[in-house]
Amino acid sequence: MSSEPIKQQDVNNAAWAACDTFRGVMDAASYKDYILVMLFVKYISDVWQDHYEQYQAQYGDNDERIRRKLERERFVLPKDASFYDLYQQRHASNIGELINIALDAIETANKTKLDGVFRNIDFNSEANLGQTRDRNRRLKMLLEDFHKPQLDMRPSRIAEDVIGNVYIYLIERFAAGAGKKAGEFYTPHKVSELVAKLCKPQAGARICDPACGSGGLLIEAAKAVVHSAGSATRNYSLYGMEVNGSTWALCRMNMFLHDADAARIEWCNTLTSPKLVEYDKLMTFDNIVANPPFSLDKWGANEADTYKRFWRGVPPKSKGDYAFISHMVAAAKPQKGRIAVVVPHGVLFRGAKEGKIRQQLIEENLLDAVIGLPGNLFPSTSIPVAILIFDRSREQGGANENRKDVLFIDASGDYQPGKNQNSLTDAHLANILNAYQQRQAQEKYVYVASFAEIAENDFNLNIPRYVDTFEEEPEIDIQAVQQEIDALEQELAEVRQKMNVMLQDITP
Repeated sequence: MSSEPIKQQDVNNAAWAACDTFRGVMDAASYKDYILVMLFVKYISDVWQDHYEQYQAQYGDNDERIRRKLERERFVLPKDASFYDLYQQRHASNIGELINIALDAIETANKTKLDGVFRNIDFNSEANLGQTRDRNRRLKMLLEDFHKPQLDMRPSRIAEDVIGNVYIYLIERFAAGAGKKAGEFYTPHKVSELVAKLCKPQAGARICDPACGSGGLLIEAAKAVVHSAGSATRNYSLYGMEVNGSTWALCRMNMFLHDADAARIEWCNTLTSPKLVEYDKLMTFDNIVANPPFSLDKWGANEADTYKRFWRGVPPKSKGDYAFISHMVAAAKPQKGRIAVVVPHGVLFRGAKEGKIRQQLIEENLLDAVIGLPGNLFPSTSIPVAILIFDRSREQGGANENRKDVLFIDASGDYQPGKNQNSLTDAHLANILNAYQQRQAQEKYVYVASFAEIAENDFNLNIPRYVDTFEEEPEIDIQAVQQEIDALEQELAEVRQKMNVMLQDITP
């Protein structure tokens, strides 16, 4: 194998090309699991092989001693379960079954870190991969695609962050092809980065995403800690909950590939049966970041709230937005915890039960900022969204208890247009973060509202009530416009006259 360093773009292109095996057979929301699992297996096999060769240089052919050293690494790769073992058997008539057996062996050998991660994937599925002959052909092609030199992911040849980046790259590409289903597992990278930085996690923080999807927000929050600490510190702990089993598995693998395999990611329903619990109470966190499903229907409003999260009111059963918000406020550390959550705009102004909950949260002085983002940022919806910042340090006894205002930022015009989807740039993020940090009024962009103003607006947080973005229409000179029309009509008449002359000349 080549020892030349591998480039990020080469890995991305090769991994994306492997998806050709499944295009036309199933949609992106389904085949992503097969691609990402195979990428994971290939990565851990390459890491294991790289370390094996290093120990072999030290201990010669003492295979038992080498294996004992390897088993002290981050993970164990059982005998006959590596990608290369499967590649050698790619022509086998039961290759799907052999892959399943290898995945089960990897799980069993790494129960603490990988237990259950592959339970929702079946490489021997006739329903997904076709009948035996077609299935075997596709799996053989998949193994050959991942055996390409561009996907040699040995640590001696590839930068540490490349594998995590390619995983995120693939998730982004799958999301673009999955449409509405993408909302189950994906938040656009720049939105995740913005949410994480607005939440301001610091070294030592306990960070949670209660609707973590494939884990992008947690990864960005971890990066934000490193950025704020000014070094490569890993002084933080990550926690998440995810209701979809296959997405939970993607998140676990994502954590592993980003060297965050100590993260505790639970497979559960956050609203009805949260598992991040200690001593029969919700665990509390320094920072909570989330992009929960928008206006989730049938979220469990009729089920008893064991953890007393909904004492401000039970949100309507057809819209779970304030159920997630109520959970996050309850799970944020008293007088300290910060929350940054992506919500649809209806959360800002809907009345009835939601209006009462919103009023209560504002009266408790928990709401710190409302940030409006552009529309069409998400592959799953074209609607504009907002980010709400809640800060429990504004409670009595907290460091910011004297802050009584709410910051409004209208960043709806901050976007880069795209063919199918808009996006945020680094410059847009810098604008928003600077406005949040400075907390000063800017015409048509930022407004700092007092509690009295918000109360006067019946606790409606609709951004245009506070940030005036009205642009006056330029005055129209009717006389000048009429003169221009007259001139155009005169010009048109002259052209028609010339055409008539020309037509007469060519008429036989």
